[in-house]
Amino acid sequence: MTDVTAPPVDPCPISPVVDLFFGRWSTQVLWVLTHHGRIRFNELLQRIPGLTPKVLTQRLRQLERDGLVQRTYHPEVPPRVEYTATTLATTLRPLFNNLAQWSDEHLGEVLAARAAYDAAEG
Repeated sequence: MTDVTAPPVDPCPISPVVDLFFGRWSTQVLWVLTHHGRIRFNELLQRIPGLTPKVLTQRLRQLERDGLVQRTYHPEVPPRVEYTATTLATTLRPLFNNLAQWSDEHLGEVLAARAAYDAAEG
């Protein structure tokens, strides 16, 4: 007999991590912070084409909540705010580098497969 009250088991144990790190714009923000160090809001915004200030603010708040971004407020005139990757976030650098290497080696194959599929469906 099957226990119907037991929570379903996620068949993919990395799903929560994928959602956490690879949500829309999170990867780009974390990449910039882990590869460029301490950075101000506008500079971060300039380094990620297509990202709006509103969405960047949301991403930074979520990543700060998750312990991946540290926000430092400097009470100056005008006030200065800087963002940096936390120690936890810097542990992602090898993963990001591996994904970048995989992309360099295999993205062409993916794009060719898409083109072949689209041509066959077209």
